[in-house]
Amino acid sequence: MMSFMTDEASDAGSIPGQSRLESYLFSCELSSEVPFYTFQADEDEDLEHFLELRTVCLGEGAKDEYNVIEVTAMNYQGKKTSVPVASLHISRLPMVSLGGFELMAPVTLRLKSGTGPVTVSGMHLVATENDEESDMSDDEDELEDELEPIKPAKKKQKL
Repeated sequence: MMSFMTDEASDAGSIPGQSRLESYLFSCELSSEVPFYTFQADEDEDLEHFLELRTVCLGEGAKDEYNVIEVTAMNYQGKKTSVPVASLHISRLPMVSLGGFELMAPVTLRLKSGTGPVTVSGMHLVATENDEESDMSDDEDELEDELEPIKPAKKKQKL
């Protein structure tokens, strides 16, 4: 299991060996004209990209029909697996909250049935390994330079 730190927490001083997590808003619209979207990762080896799905909702102009949204991603064995995650209907269930359904890239979102429009939203998470021990030691050195040694107070002699 990978541990994550948010940007705010990592500003105070990163811990070597932990990951730094950056998050960005994600959204795509699926319809009969554009029935699928593939979320890809950059080729950078030091980064891991995740898609955290939060909501799926019907858009303006959706017809009185069922719209089924399917997600295709890798399972733990490295095989592609497709799973329906939402079945929406304008008069029965126009929106569903997935609560943070996290998948590692690549991920394909597909409008399996219906004509949409369906908006899928969530967070694009980018994890980077924090191996920079030198940054932490530099900050400690600067702090030590700013502090002067404390000298004991001189005692007053009684006359």
